[in-house]
Amino acid sequence: MLTRRGRFIFALGFGVYLAAWAFGSKPLYPVATGLLLVVLVAWVWVRLADRPFIVQRGSGEGEHVEGDDVPLVVELRPTGEVLPAAVTLNERVGRLGEQRHAMRRSGRRLSVRYVLQRVPRGRYAFEDVRAELSDPFALECAIVPLPAPGALLVYPRLVQLGSLFSESGSASHDGRRLLLRRHTGFELHGVREYEQGESLRRVHWPSTARRGQLMVKELEDAPRDEVAVLLDANARAVVGDSFEVQVRAAGSLVDAYIRRGRRAVLVVNTERREVQHVHSVAADWRRALELLAAVEPTGEAPLARLLTEEDSPAVRALELVVVTARIEPALVDRLVQRSLSRRKVSVVYVDPASFNGAGRKPEPALLRLQAAGVAVAVVRDGDDLAARLQGSLEAARA
Repeated sequence: MLTRRGRFIFALGFGVYLAAWAFGSKPLYPVATGLLLVVLVAWVWVRLADRPFIVQRGSGEGEHVEGDDVPLVVELRPTGEVLPAAVTLNERVGRLGEQRHAMRRSGRRLSVRYVLQRVPRGRYAFEDVRAELSDPFALECAIVPLPAPGALLVYPRLVQLGSLFSESGSASHDGRRLLLRRHTGFELHGVREYEQGESLRRVHWPSTARRGQLMVKELEDAPRDEVAVLLDANARAVVGDSFEVQVRAAGSLVDAYIRRGRRAVLVVNTERREVQHVHSVAADWRRALELLAAVEPTGEAPLARLLTEEDSPAVRALELVVVTARIEPALVDRLVQRSLSRRKVSVVYVDPASFNGAGRKPEPALLRLQAAGVAVAVVRDGDDLAARLQGSLEAARA
């Protein structure tokens, strides 16, 4: 394909040739022929170089954490005999936009190294990856599609926690700490007809109403996750970087629990309702980090609705930690009910108003939660996340 310059040179050569013919000027014929010939040579060169490439990529050693500079190295090896005179790598890296860089030649290898600066947390898919070939005079060009690599994952910047705010006195009930550490529970396996002498507490009322006779639940022993960290990805509660703080808090808490040998489950209240059990540091924690790297605030369903679902891992867990920026009366009711039923629950509240320059206003709902025995950590814009997650409501007020 001729470039703009190539079309101009071709038109100029053709015009000079017509002028030479019209005026009978023999000296103009070599000029016209030279202009047309250079366009032809450029076309032939690029056509011969237009062959597939062998691609090798690198993105530096180790993991990439938000705020870091990410170096990207791309190396191309031509499969054809004729090498292109100039090659430009063009690719779109997710929401970071188009990246366009000229490649340097070393022997038969073409390479480029460029740096994505201060990359935010996220999953960045490579799209529209191509090499643009051209001749030395940029008269002709060709586009060679290149295979897109796997997505670039940039993980949230977690903090290491020693103590946890949920281990403070606010997590006790009537002055007594709950040492509930069972690894098993019961889940619904099926329903069957009621037998004389069975407890009515096992009656499955929906089936009873549907069949017109007493039906009871058949329960089977099943493993439970000790701790559920519930990340609220409500789109309407996002103000500035408030959701990024939520992600860091949720990831830091899961990391703290698994380093203590606790079983955990990460539940993300997005539009798709994503769940990742973390029972081993090797594989499960890696998948949880990938989930945290890619999560976006797309949720619309309130947390209170999720906490009414009996089969939800967040409901079935022995201990629940809620990370949210939206405190609604229905959610407060559910958490207070869980706390009063002697099941440990704590809340990390990321104050969205503080990310909009608003002052620090007291939240009555948080005081109600604390009065019911729910440990609360309040995180505002500019706060030290580690200090807040290791402190208590009183520390957050200071």
